Amino acid sequence: MITVNKVWTTADAIFIQTADGKVGQEKFDEFPRLRWATPKQRNNYEVGVFGIHWEELDEDLSFEGFFDERKEETSLYKLFFNHPELNASEVARRMGIKQSLLAQYISGTKNPSEECFKEILNTIRQIGAELCAV
Repeated sequence: MITVNKVWTTADAIFIQTADGKVGQEKFDEFPRLRWATPKQRNNYEVGVFGIHWEELDEDLSFEGFFDERKEETSLYKLFFNHPELNASEVARRMGIKQSLLAQYISGTKNPSEECFKEILNTIRQIGAELCAV
């Protein structure tokens, strides 16, 4: 587990400093909800045991992600990045999983099983069908 002593933001990124002095950053541009947020919204976060949470923006960043060198764009990342209207919290709620777990699947920190991946896509399709029916 990563222990974080300090968190701060700049105009384009959020930084963390760990207990052992390592500094990591995440650029706001890489997260649609943070990219389009106001500076006030970006600074309205809560630091938890495993990461940072923006209640108003429905966004979570895990501490592990700040130091993940591979940072590949998973298919889920591309889907949620290209469709910021998708609400990861709502998808997770409908699936019965924690939003933080779905966020890890989206970021590539954790990989969902093939069955779980299909369930994520089916849940998004169901939401889309409901919207089309309106």
